[in-house]
Amino acid sequence: MYSVQEEKELQKLTDELLKFIEGKDRSYWKRLNKKEAEELAEKLRRVIRYHDYKYYVQANPVISDYQYDKLFHALEDLENAHPEIVTPDSPTQRISPAFTGEFEKVKHYAEMTSLENTYSPNDLKDWDRRVRELLGKETVEYIVEPKFDGASVELVYEKDLLVRGATRGDGVYGEDITMNVKTIKSIPLRAPFSKYGINLISIRGEVIMPKSVFKRLNEEREKQGLPLFANPRNAAAGTLRLKNPAEVAKRGLDCYVYQILYSEPKKLCSDIKTQKEALELLSNCGFKTPHIQKVCKNIDEVIETVLKAQEERESWDFEADGMVIKVNDICAWEKLGETMHHPRWAVAYKFPAKQAVTKLVDVVWQVGRTGALTPVAILEPVEVGGVIVSRATLFNPDFIRMKDIRIGDYVIVERAGETIPYIVGPVVERRTGEEKEIEVPKNCPVCGAPIVKELDEAVPRCPNINCPAQLKEHLIYWGKVLDIKGLGEATVNQLMRKGLVKSIADLYYLKKEDLLRLPGWGLRKTQNLLEQIEKSKGAPFWKKLTALGIRHVGEKTAQLLAKRFRNLEELKGVSFTELASIPGIGPVTATSIKNFFKAEQNLEMIKKLEKAGFKFERTEEEEREQELPKPLAGQNVVFTGELGNFTRREAQHIVELLGGNPTNSVTRRTSFVVVGKNPGSKYQRAQKLGIKMIHEEEFINMLKEFSKVNPEVRKILEEKGLL
Repeated sequence: MYSVQEEKELQKLTDELLKFIEGKDRSYWKRLNKKEAEELAEKLRRVIRYHDYKYYVQANPVISDYQYDKLFHALEDLENAHPEIVTPDSPTQRISPAFTGEFEKVKHYAEMTSLENTYSPNDLKDWDRRVRELLGKETVEYIVEPKFDGASVELVYEKDLLVRGATRGDGVYGEDITMNVKTIKSIPLRAPFSKYGINLISIRGEVIMPKSVFKRLNEEREKQGLPLFANPRNAAAGTLRLKNPAEVAKRGLDCYVYQILYSEPKKLCSDIKTQKEALELLSNCGFKTPHIQKVCKNIDEVIETVLKAQEERESWDFEADGMVIKVNDICAWEKLGETMHHPRWAVAYKFPAKQAVTKLVDVVWQVGRTGALTPVAILEPVEVGGVIVSRATLFNPDFIRMKDIRIGDYVIVERAGETIPYIVGPVVERRTGEEKEIEVPKNCPVCGAPIVKELDEAVPRCPNINCPAQLKEHLIYWGKVLDIKGLGEATVNQLMRKGLVKSIADLYYLKKEDLLRLPGWGLRKTQNLLEQIEKSKGAPFWKKLTALGIRHVGEKTAQLLAKRFRNLEELKGVSFTELASIPGIGPVTATSIKNFFKAEQNLEMIKKLEKAGFKFERTEEEEREQELPKPLAGQNVVFTGELGNFTRREAQHIVELLGGNPTNSVTRRTSFVVVGKNPGSKYQRAQKLGIKMIHEEEFINMLKEFSKVNPEVRKILEEKGLL
């Protein structure tokens, strides 16, 4: 969604805005004229949308909740002071959308709103005062529960059976993750709601990864050389987005439910009168409910409960970033109502961030599986939130430069619920003048290859495809792209452990006798692998380009390059200017390609591959395809909605066969849009821009005409029964 450059600019803008809004009160916003208010509001909206995307879609926040709240509240105050500048798409008017596009979109039975945050007992007292004023009562009974730090889900049961599980999404629509939810053992597949007179019920819960499970999972991933999860929340959210339920089942997720969103015929308020009753009903039906469900007679009891929980939270086997306080009387919820962003009948009390100050004594650079170099701070050991911390991530050189962090600095280390600590910034006042700037290594600390920094990227990288830190992942990827059956993770591990493969090219020099010596390897297994490796030599040129794993060169880009260049020599010899000017390539990808071929280790590997008979050139079939007419040459085609005769990928492939460029977004350069059933926002965008739109039937008729000159398209249509 965001390019590297856009992310960089938005992160910089975030820091500038956080500094700017510090200390500003509501009277300040009122003093701004309309133009000033509009310009500031647009900046705030941009960064808030960006951080919504990082948090809800990527599950990878780059600022703290407290910083996000400061930005959001500043926008609210600004818009309240200038109502005329409010736009329909402002984050204050609607919870931001959060769809990955990987699962079907479904509507919730009731809106899943977010909560307003408080950070102190005084904040809670202010909230309590507002609640009492709205209800006209001297005291209000509340219930206090943990604020789970996981992934919010809706569970729908019909006639006692689990029929749907969905992500929170934008609060109104979510993504259908039923198959993944069913793998979580703490979620009953059948629950006896009919016993309580309920035929249909929608429940809200939180999918979490217990701390103990998270620790074990990261230990396993470390042994396998896989990237570690930053924290249990990211692990839970990422797991729910996996496409393979079998993999989800292995992750050990858990679920706590804490709210009835909707039920029939038994109704909230008329039949279920309090939140305590709702939790008891859910518990009785076999669900895990919060271990703290403290009913408090007044706000003083609430404050006592949250402060006690704050002290105890480290002993819990799940991450919680605060406590949730709700009006216990469900009948009062409707009277209290909701704002555009949160309910007035509930509020979150956020636990303070876990911080400490210690000395940064050194920085080491780790090389990841993609070649990315990550700086890691070596710290004088310090206790942060009950955990001894001696290392912390510094993310990338830009982060170090923006924060002006130096070796020898005293730094503020924060966990704030995060398992991997990070550095908030240096304590500049404690500098002695002996601190040293942190330098990016010029050579890879693992293999010694010269480091490259790609255009508009903050992360320096090792470009050597055979770097030991990257080789395992590259070998697995090579086998996957070239369809080498048997070259999976287990085989790669064996080959590397025994020293049989120290580069990708070594695959093509494996000897039968060496493989037969491996534990568990017989003649058939050995012959099968060697045959598969030999067969990969005949793969299409574009697949071979893809398998090289050049950054930003996936299948689509590799196909584009294979159409433009007959072999690798032509691609290597092209100038940067010419390469960057190719539609669909651009300067970022061009830089990555040129950097790949600058690395001597990569050139040596390619020579070794070619010596073994692995040729980087178009096959005869690809050459024939190049000679076919391209009636869609130069045309950008977008698909929206559900197609009845093709999958999206099949339709895009046909467009490519005809010389067209299938794209995912509608712009003024779009040639036409193919519209299927239930079209999405692309349809409205095309209407607004006046882009030509055709229905699937018209698209098929067009293909029938083109099939007269393109046998590949004719073959596809015949297989589909469309000719």
